[in-house]
Amino acid sequence: MIPTLQDFLRGKPAELSRGPIAIILCEDDVELDSTLDHAMHRGFDSILALSPEPLDPEILPDNARNLCFETRRRDAHVEAVNAVNDAARPGIWIHYGFNAEYLFFPFSESRRIGEMLRFHSEERRSAMLSYTVDLYAPDLERFPSGVSMDHAMFDATGYFALGRKNADGQIQERQLDFHGGLRWRFEEFIPEARRRIDRIALFRSRPGLRLLPDFRFDDEEYNTYACPWHNNLTAAIASFRAAKALARNPGSRDEINGFTWRNSREFDWTAQQLMDLGLMEPGQWF
Repeated sequence: MIPTLQDFLRGKPAELSRGPIAIILCEDDVELDSTLDHAMHRGFDSILALSPEPLDPEILPDNARNLCFETRRRDAHVEAVNAVNDAARPGIWIHYGFNAEYLFFPFSESRRIGEMLRFHSEERRSAMLSYTVDLYAPDLERFPSGVSMDHAMFDATGYFALGRKNADGQIQERQLDFHGGLRWRFEEFIPEARRRIDRIALFRSRPGLRLLPDFRFDDEEYNTYACPWHNNLTAAIASFRAAKALARNPGSRDEINGFTWRNSREFDWTAQQLMDLGLMEPGQWF
Protein backbone atom coordinates (compact mmCIF):
# COMPACT_ATOMS: atom_id res chain seq x y z
CA MET A 1 0.00 0.00 0.00
CA ILE A 2 1.05 3.56 -0.63
CA PRO A 3 0.00 6.51 1.56
CA THR A 4 -2.88 8.68 0.45
CA LEU A 5 -2.25 12.28 -0.49
CA GLN A 6 -4.23 13.39 2.57
CA ASP A 7 -2.16 11.25 4.97
CA PHE A 8 1.06 12.47 3.38
CA LEU A 9 0.08 16.12 3.73
CA ARG A 10 -1.07 15.68 7.32
CA GLY A 11 2.41 14.48 8.20
CA LYS A 12 3.94 17.83 7.13
CA PRO A 13 6.91 16.20 5.36
CA ALA A 14 10.08 18.11 4.63
CA GLU A 15 9.25 18.22 0.91
CA LEU A 16 6.56 20.79 1.66
CA SER A 17 9.02 23.29 3.12
CA ARG A 18 11.22 23.59 0.06
CA GLY A 19 10.67 23.71 -3.66
CA PRO A 20 10.01 23.71 -6.44
CA ILE A 21 7.52 20.85 -6.23
CA ALA A 22 5.97 19.04 -9.20
CA ILE A 23 2.54 17.41 -8.86
CA ILE A 24 1.91 14.81 -11.56
CA LEU A 25 -1.64 13.47 -11.80
CA CYS A 26 -1.40 9.99 -13.34
CA GLU A 27 -4.72 9.37 -15.10
CA ASP A 28 -3.68 6.21 -16.96
CA ASP A 29 -0.53 4.22 -17.74
CA VAL A 30 0.53 6.16 -20.86
CA GLU A 31 4.14 7.41 -20.72
CA LEU A 32 4.32 7.42 -16.92
CA ASP A 33 8.05 6.76 -16.88
CA SER A 34 8.92 9.47 -19.43
CA THR A 35 6.73 12.03 -17.64
CA LEU A 36 8.38 11.45 -14.27
CA ASP A 37 11.85 11.32 -15.81
CA HIS A 38 11.24 14.61 -17.60
CA ALA A 39 10.13 16.29 -14.35
CA MET A 40 13.25 15.02 -12.59
CA HIS A 41 15.53 16.40 -15.30
CA ARG A 42 13.79 19.79 -15.21
CA GLY A 43 15.26 20.10 -11.71
CA PHE A 44 12.29 19.84 -9.36
CA ASP A 45 13.29 19.33 -5.76
CA SER A 46 10.50 16.82 -5.22
CA ILE A 47 7.82 15.12 -7.33
CA LEU A 48 4.44 13.97 -6.05
CA ALA A 49 3.12 11.26 -8.37
CA LEU A 50 -0.61 10.87 -7.66
CA SER A 51 -2.35 7.73 -8.89
CA PRO A 52 -5.42 5.62 -8.05
CA GLU A 53 -3.29 2.46 -7.85
CA PRO A 54 0.38 2.06 -6.88
CA LEU A 55 2.89 2.73 -9.64
CA ASP A 56 5.78 0.44 -10.46
CA PRO A 57 8.56 1.55 -8.09
CA GLU A 58 11.08 1.04 -10.89
CA ILE A 59 9.79 4.09 -12.77
CA LEU A 60 9.91 6.46 -9.78
CA PRO A 61 12.88 8.86 -9.65
CA ASP A 62 14.71 9.08 -6.34
CA ASN A 63 13.02 12.38 -5.50
CA ALA A 64 9.48 11.16 -6.29
CA ARG A 65 6.77 9.93 -3.93
CA ASN A 66 3.83 7.88 -5.16
CA LEU A 67 0.63 8.84 -3.34
CA CYS A 68 -2.85 7.37 -3.64
CA PHE A 69 -5.37 9.80 -5.10
CA GLU A 70 -8.35 9.33 -7.40
CA THR A 71 -7.07 11.24 -10.41
CA ARG A 72 -9.81 10.08 -12.81
CA ARG A 73 -12.71 11.95 -11.30
CA ARG A 74 -13.80 15.25 -12.77
CA ASP A 75 -11.64 18.24 -11.78
CA ALA A 76 -9.33 16.06 -9.68
CA HIS A 77 -6.53 18.58 -10.31
CA VAL A 78 -8.44 21.22 -8.31
CA GLU A 79 -8.61 19.18 -5.12
CA ALA A 80 -5.04 17.94 -5.39
CA VAL A 81 -3.40 21.28 -6.13
CA ASN A 82 -5.37 23.17 -3.49
CA ALA A 83 -4.56 20.56 -0.86
CA VAL A 84 -0.82 20.76 -1.58
CA ASN A 85 -0.99 24.56 -1.63
CA ASP A 86 -2.62 24.60 1.81
CA ALA A 87 -0.05 22.24 3.30
CA ALA A 88 3.10 23.74 1.74
CA ARG A 89 5.18 26.50 3.24
CA PRO A 90 3.98 29.84 1.81
CA GLY A 91 6.04 31.02 -1.13
CA ILE A 92 7.01 27.58 -2.45
CA TRP A 93 6.85 27.24 -6.24
CA ILE A 94 4.53 24.46 -7.39
CA HIS A 95 3.97 22.96 -10.84
CA TYR A 96 1.14 20.63 -11.72
CA GLY A 97 0.44 18.57 -14.80
CA PHE A 98 -0.71 15.17 -15.99
CA ASN A 99 1.03 12.07 -17.31
CA ALA A 100 2.12 12.35 -20.96
CA GLU A 101 2.71 16.08 -20.39
CA TYR A 102 6.15 17.70 -20.44
CA LEU A 103 7.05 21.13 -19.07
CA PHE A 104 9.37 23.38 -21.09
CA PHE A 105 10.63 26.83 -20.21
CA PRO A 106 13.08 29.14 -22.01
CA PHE A 107 16.57 27.62 -22.23
CA SER A 108 15.46 24.53 -20.29
CA GLU A 109 18.01 22.39 -22.12
CA SER A 110 20.82 24.10 -20.20
CA ARG A 111 19.18 25.76 -17.17
CA ARG A 112 17.20 24.34 -14.30
CA ILE A 113 13.74 25.24 -13.11
CA GLY A 114 14.96 26.67 -9.80
CA GLU A 115 17.24 29.16 -11.55
CA MET A 116 14.43 30.33 -13.81
CA LEU A 117 11.95 30.68 -10.95
CA ARG A 118 14.39 32.71 -8.86
CA PHE A 119 14.60 35.21 -11.69
CA HIS A 120 10.81 35.22 -12.08
CA SER A 121 10.44 35.84 -8.33
CA GLU A 122 12.86 38.78 -8.52
CA GLU A 123 10.51 40.30 -11.06
CA ARG A 124 7.82 40.18 -8.36
CA ARG A 125 5.83 37.50 -10.12
CA SER A 126 3.99 34.79 -8.19
CA ALA A 127 2.70 32.77 -11.14
CA MET A 128 3.69 31.91 -14.70
CA LEU A 129 1.44 31.52 -17.71
CA SER A 130 2.01 28.42 -19.80
CA TYR A 131 0.59 27.34 -23.14
CA THR A 132 -0.50 23.77 -23.72
CA VAL A 133 1.03 22.65 -27.03
CA ASP A 134 -0.86 19.58 -28.18
CA LEU A 135 1.35 16.71 -29.31
CA TYR A 136 0.03 13.85 -31.44
CA ALA A 137 1.14 10.79 -33.35
CA PRO A 138 1.44 11.19 -37.13
CA ASP A 139 -0.55 8.06 -37.98
CA LEU A 140 -3.46 6.67 -35.96
CA GLU A 141 -3.23 3.31 -37.69
CA ARG A 142 0.33 2.84 -36.42
CA PHE A 143 -0.32 4.60 -33.11
CA PRO A 144 -4.01 4.16 -32.24
CA SER A 145 -3.55 5.76 -28.81
CA GLY A 146 -2.58 9.04 -30.50
CA VAL A 147 0.77 8.99 -28.68
CA SER A 148 4.27 8.58 -30.11
CA MET A 149 7.31 9.97 -28.32
CA ASP A 150 9.68 9.21 -31.20
CA HIS A 151 7.44 10.70 -33.91
CA ALA A 152 5.58 13.43 -32.01
CA MET A 153 3.97 16.13 -34.12
CA PHE A 154 2.44 19.49 -33.20
CA ASP A 155 0.78 22.45 -34.88
CA ALA A 156 3.31 25.10 -35.95
CA THR A 157 0.57 27.67 -36.67
CA GLY A 158 -3.08 28.28 -35.87
CA TYR A 159 -2.77 29.86 -32.43
CA PHE A 160 -4.68 32.98 -31.43
CA ALA A 161 -5.79 34.94 -28.37
CA LEU A 162 -9.02 36.70 -27.45
CA GLY A 163 -9.58 39.34 -24.81
CA ARG A 164 -10.78 37.80 -21.54
CA LYS A 165 -13.94 39.30 -20.06
CA ASN A 166 -15.03 39.29 -16.43
CA ALA A 167 -18.54 38.58 -15.16
CA ASP A 168 -19.57 42.15 -16.02
CA GLY A 169 -18.37 41.86 -19.61
CA GLN A 170 -15.33 44.07 -19.06
CA ILE A 171 -11.96 43.14 -20.58
CA GLN A 172 -9.56 41.83 -17.95
CA GLU A 173 -6.23 43.65 -17.72
CA ARG A 174 -3.25 41.58 -18.95
CA GLN A 175 -5.37 38.46 -19.44
CA LEU A 176 -6.16 36.63 -22.66
CA ASP A 177 -7.89 33.40 -23.63
CA PHE A 178 -5.54 31.40 -25.86
CA HIS A 179 -6.66 28.85 -28.43
CA GLY A 180 -5.08 26.50 -30.95
CA GLY A 181 -3.86 22.97 -31.51
CA LEU A 182 -6.16 19.96 -31.47
CA ARG A 183 -8.67 21.71 -29.23
CA TRP A 184 -9.20 24.30 -31.96
CA ARG A 185 -9.14 22.02 -35.01
CA PHE A 186 -11.45 19.45 -33.43
CA GLU A 187 -13.49 21.83 -31.31
CA GLU A 188 -16.76 20.05 -32.15
CA PHE A 189 -15.56 17.19 -29.91
CA ILE A 190 -14.29 19.42 -27.09
CA PRO A 191 -16.59 21.05 -24.51
CA GLU A 192 -16.36 24.83 -24.82
CA ALA A 193 -15.03 25.23 -21.28
CA ARG A 194 -12.04 22.99 -22.14
CA ARG A 195 -10.94 24.54 -25.44
CA ARG A 196 -8.50 27.09 -24.03
CA ILE A 197 -4.80 26.18 -24.06
CA ASP A 198 -3.58 28.62 -21.39
CA ARG A 199 -2.84 27.27 -17.94
CA ILE A 200 -1.21 28.75 -14.85
CA ALA A 201 1.00 25.71 -14.39
CA LEU A 202 3.61 27.33 -12.11
CA PHE A 203 2.65 29.33 -9.04
CA ARG A 204 3.79 30.26 -5.55
CA SER A 205 1.86 28.73 -2.67
CA ARG A 206 -0.16 31.08 -0.49
CA PRO A 207 -2.67 30.44 2.30
CA GLY A 208 -6.21 30.47 0.96
CA LEU A 209 -5.22 30.57 -2.71
CA ARG A 210 -7.60 28.54 -4.85
CA LEU A 211 -7.13 26.84 -8.20
CA LEU A 212 -10.34 26.84 -10.26
CA PRO A 213 -11.55 24.04 -12.57
CA ASP A 214 -10.61 26.03 -15.70
CA PHE A 215 -6.90 26.10 -14.72
CA ARG A 216 -7.04 29.70 -13.47
CA PHE A 217 -6.78 30.98 -9.89
CA ASP A 218 -9.16 33.04 -7.76
CA ASP A 219 -6.49 35.76 -7.52
CA GLU A 220 -6.71 37.63 -10.84
CA GLU A 221 -3.07 38.75 -10.72
CA TYR A 222 -2.03 35.11 -10.81
CA ASN A 223 -3.86 34.82 -14.17
CA THR A 224 -1.98 37.62 -15.94
CA TYR A 225 0.58 36.94 -18.66
CA ALA A 226 2.91 39.80 -17.65
CA CYS A 227 3.45 42.52 -15.10
CA PRO A 228 2.36 46.11 -15.93
CA TRP A 229 5.90 47.19 -16.88
CA HIS A 230 7.25 44.66 -19.37
CA ASN A 231 6.86 41.15 -20.75
CA ASN A 232 7.62 38.27 -18.42
CA LEU A 233 8.70 34.68 -18.89
CA THR A 234 6.14 32.16 -20.05
CA ALA A 235 6.38 28.37 -20.24
CA ALA A 236 4.87 25.63 -22.38
CA ILE A 237 3.45 22.20 -21.68
CA ALA A 238 3.90 19.73 -24.51
CA SER A 239 0.92 17.48 -23.99
CA PHE A 240 -0.50 14.29 -25.48
CA ARG A 241 -3.59 14.63 -23.27
CA ALA A 242 -5.95 15.97 -25.96
CA ALA A 243 -4.73 13.42 -28.51
CA LYS A 244 -5.30 10.58 -26.05
CA ALA A 245 -8.83 11.76 -25.33
CA LEU A 246 -9.79 12.30 -28.98
CA ALA A 247 -8.39 8.90 -29.98
CA ARG A 248 -10.13 7.13 -27.13
CA ASN A 249 -13.52 8.77 -26.56
CA PRO A 250 -16.49 7.11 -28.32
CA GLY A 251 -17.80 10.42 -29.64
CA SER A 252 -14.62 11.25 -31.57
CA ARG A 253 -12.54 8.13 -32.19
CA ASP A 254 -14.61 6.90 -35.15
CA GLU A 255 -14.87 10.39 -36.67
CA ILE A 256 -11.17 11.28 -36.75
CA ASN A 257 -8.89 9.56 -39.26
CA GLY A 258 -5.74 11.41 -38.24
CA PHE A 259 -4.40 14.52 -36.54
CA THR A 260 -1.81 15.74 -39.06
CA TRP A 261 -2.53 18.63 -41.43
CA ARG A 262 -0.55 20.99 -43.65
CA ASN A 263 0.77 22.94 -40.67
CA SER A 264 1.98 19.94 -38.66
CA ARG A 265 5.63 19.85 -37.75
CA GLU A 266 7.78 17.24 -36.04
CA PHE A 267 8.50 18.13 -32.42
CA ASP A 268 12.22 18.11 -31.64
CA TRP A 269 11.76 18.19 -27.84
CA THR A 270 13.61 21.48 -27.37
CA ALA A 271 12.57 24.75 -25.78
CA GLN A 272 14.30 26.59 -28.61
CA GLN A 273 11.82 25.26 -31.17
CA LEU A 274 8.93 26.52 -29.05
CA MET A 275 10.56 29.94 -28.60
CA ASP A 276 11.28 30.23 -32.32
CA LEU A 277 7.57 29.77 -33.02
CA GLY A 278 6.50 32.26 -30.34
CA LEU A 279 5.02 29.59 -28.07
CA MET A 280 7.21 30.69 -25.15
CA GLU A 281 8.41 34.10 -24.06
CA PRO A 282 11.90 34.55 -22.50
CA GLY A 283 11.00 38.02 -21.22
CA GLN A 284 14.04 39.75 -19.76
CA TRP A 285 15.82 36.46 -18.96
CA PHE A 286 18.82 35.59 -21.11
